[in-house]
Amino acid sequence: MINLLVKTFVKDAGNVQDPQVRQRYGTLSGAVGIFLNLLLSAGKMIAGLITGSIAITADAFNNLTDAGSSVVTLVGFRMAGKQADDDHPFGHGRIEYLSGLAVSVVILLVGLELAKSSVEKIIHPEPVEFSWLSAGILIAAICVKLWMSYFNRSLSRRIGSAAMAATATDSLSDAVATSAVLLSAIIGKFTGVNIDAWAGILVALFILRAGWGAAKDTLNPLLGQSPDPELVRDIERTVLAHPQVVGIHDMIIHDYGPGRSMMSLHAEVPAGSDIMEVHDEIDAIERELKAKYRIDASIHMDPIVTGDETISKARKMVSELVREVDPAMTIHDFRMTSGPRHRNLIFDVVVPYSVKSTDDEVRREIERKIRSADPNSFAVIQIDRAYTQEPG
Repeated sequence: MINLLVKTFVKDAGNVQDPQVRQRYGTLSGAVGIFLNLLLSAGKMIAGLITGSIAITADAFNNLTDAGSSVVTLVGFRMAGKQADDDHPFGHGRIEYLSGLAVSVVILLVGLELAKSSVEKIIHPEPVEFSWLSAGILIAAICVKLWMSYFNRSLSRRIGSAAMAATATDSLSDAVATSAVLLSAIIGKFTGVNIDAWAGILVALFILRAGWGAAKDTLNPLLGQSPDPELVRDIERTVLAHPQVVGIHDMIIHDYGPGRSMMSLHAEVPAGSDIMEVHDEIDAIERELKAKYRIDASIHMDPIVTGDETISKARKMVSELVREVDPAMTIHDFRMTSGPRHRNLIFDVVVPYSVKSTDDEVRREIERKIRSADPNSFAVIQIDRAYTQEPG
């Protein structure tokens, strides 16, 4: 069924990094969500009026807000598919994240409102009538919501969409919520115990938990999360496969929405290389990264001395001492200046954010280790906090 819908309504469905293709997926998800949620809301509203159940009526309004969330998803994907312009030179892709966040906020608001209504019903209980027609409507609603969750999860995995993942989570929470409502109605029918309001509390807590998880998933890319470690390793391998590059560091990847990324890195090249040849190689690497990962890359060349045995030994010594401070630390841009009685070792240290020591504490500890190993060496250290996983 899902494959048929995708094949029918999404042209060039396999090209999921294309903003226009993502927009078609978003339109499909939003249209299906609007139609089914309006249908479910109407059915549950009828069931709620028949039984007088606060839980069923609240569930009906929940589906109505879900239809609104689907509208947000649809509009969000259409806006995210807009081309870059003078005001937004990196495109509008982050609107997709914002639409996912909006859906998450709606989920949280529905959970809070349901919790409030349920508490009021606990304080002022009202009788609830059981109806097999209402039970049938709820069973059908559970099946539809489970399919919608599977549908949106499938689309989310195809295109890597946090917004669709949030919608899938919402649908799953709705299925659980409706199951709790149905269970409370059945218990009330056969035992005479009215737990309708308590079921509403349970449903509200589940919805709030799902909404919070969905909000975190959409907030992370908006705030600037670390890139996928596997992507970082793949980029490292691609760049280092070029013989002119002997090392890389300071890789930073900026996410401007799915399929819209930019990155910068420093490529270490032998100082004695022909600068025109190296420049041509760097240009070729940037084009390769664009073609392979759809990432616009800007690469800075760092010349390093590779044929001096004294510098190589000093660099190795410093690298090992830095790793003694923390195994995750690395060095780059190593240089050395020598005088009659001492030498200056000049280098940058990459310190991951997982290292809790301050920059000054890290600097002092490295300086102490170097002076202990070689009293005639003085360290001139620049601390770089790591934005991505650095190469070993």
